Amino acid sequence: MSHALAAIVPSYNHYRHIGGVIDALKTHGLRIFIIDDGSAEPAKSELAKLHDPAGGVTLHRQPENGGKGAAVMAGFRLAAAEGFTHALQIDADGQHDLAALPALIELAALHPDTLISGQPIYDETIPTSRKMARWITHVWVWIETLSMAITDSMCGYRIYPLAPALAVIESERVGHYMDFDTEIMVRMNWRGTPVRMLPIHVTYPEDNTSNFRLGADNWLITRMHTRLVFGMLLRLPQILRNRAGRPPPETARHWGRLNERGAALGLKFLLGVYRLAGWRFCWVCLQPVLLYFFLTGGTQRRASRDYWRRLYAAKGEAREPGLGQLWRHYQSFGRMALDKLAAWHGQIASEALMQDDLALLDQMVRRKQGMMVVTSHLGNVDILRAVGASRGIDNITVFAHTRNAVRFNRLLGETNPAAAVDIMEVEDIGPATLIELEEKLAAGNWIVIAGDRISLSGGKRIRMIDFLGDPAPFSEGAWIMAALLGCPVYVLHCLREGDRHRILFEKLTDRVTRSRGADNGLKGPMTEYAGILQEICLKYPEQWYNFYDFWAIPENFGPPDKKNEETK
Repeated sequence: MSHALAAIVPSYNHYRHIGGVIDALKTHGLRIFIIDDGSAEPAKSELAKLHDPAGGVTLHRQPENGGKGAAVMAGFRLAAAEGFTHALQIDADGQHDLAALPALIELAALHPDTLISGQPIYDETIPTSRKMARWITHVWVWIETLSMAITDSMCGYRIYPLAPALAVIESERVGHYMDFDTEIMVRMNWRGTPVRMLPIHVTYPEDNTSNFRLGADNWLITRMHTRLVFGMLLRLPQILRNRAGRPPPETARHWGRLNERGAALGLKFLLGVYRLAGWRFCWVCLQPVLLYFFLTGGTQRRASRDYWRRLYAAKGEAREPGLGQLWRHYQSFGRMALDKLAAWHGQIASEALMQDDLALLDQMVRRKQGMMVVTSHLGNVDILRAVGASRGIDNITVFAHTRNAVRFNRLLGETNPAAAVDIMEVEDIGPATLIELEEKLAAGNWIVIAGDRISLSGGKRIRMIDFLGDPAPFSEGAWIMAALLGCPVYVLHCLREGDRHRILFEKLTDRVTRSRGADNGLKGPMTEYAGILQEICLKYPEQWYNFYDFWAIPENFGPPDKKNEETK
């Protein structure tokens, strides 16, 4: 596909920041169409001053205000009439990050048949109500497209291939107001136009005037989603056929490269429902959400099926997991998520834990012994995090693999301050960190880290350990840290049994000692840890929540760099 790009800037009474937008577009040599959507004075006169055909800027004035969508569609037709193949849409009010223009333009040139769209990263200036409304629309779009490819359909900062965009607006009904951006994106996606999202920063200037009409536009958006849901059902064969014709997305081998299928705002929303109506009502509301992710999450379903096959083989059973078993696995994950909500909200008391297990836990607390605690994504250790303060477990430092865990913990602290803990990133460990950790251990702190996830940095400190019948990659990170700190290592899990929770807490070793050679002293404790995981999986199989290819060999798997190894 050829590539000739023009810029379309719709404006209705926005003129204070448009000059900077036009200047930025000129630096990229773009032909610019400003669409004045029936602005009143003084905007009308200020916009008219920007008309400069010799300089590549054309002002087109709509006879009356027809809505943002109508203005952008007018720009499409003007650009196509002059022979342009692609159109950049950008707002006139200065909220879009102009520094992202080169990346947008480059992506469109590399993928000329693709709709390139901004995925907003908002600062604190976005109104909370707008943030919530956007999240609701995201969920509906995922349902309407049967895909998670469109992570934000409401951002008006994008580059369209004009031929498929015009084909939609000339043959289908597309909203003319604030429903335009979402509707044209969904309808183009139905017809097979791929979508690529580019994270961009968005801010709301202090003097910004919103053209969003609270009642009228919300009603139009509601009607739009109704049309799209029914349209999706009517076009289902066509949509599936077009999706099948697209090149498959790159396989996500590493768990950290899988898109997070949720957000902090969604958790807050779910928490609000929980507060208002409780666990049972929330569980009913969660069923269609779980069903949606079950139907659309091919990667996660395949991982679940692979896990169950290995589990059956480890039990000596010649069975093939059916859809019913996979669905029960998803439901178990949903119950775990709601148990987290209950714990954060302070509604899981110590009585919900097995009393004999609590006695052992209390004994460890009274000893005030610093220790490394290795856990996993098996069961729900957050139950203990949330109720720990009442048992005297208030000195916990958690090591996490991603910055998302830090934001997650901040939300937890806002909900239930007693449940929040110190979180440090695995990648941040250095000499200063080790000194700080030694001081924490001396004060009786628990250092908690998951041993079943490999680092995002790759496979250089990975050991393949037998797990459910085949070698799986386990990170050496926790065990190297334990050896450097010279502390005892315990394994801790919390599993649901009916309406109560079982604590599994046992000492693995008094000390991890490193040695030279291929074994390096870590194989023994790591193998014992994997054996404990396997034993728990066999007893509580549906509480395994690693929904990715756990046995996949990392892309850069191999021994650590010799120079780096010598510095350890």
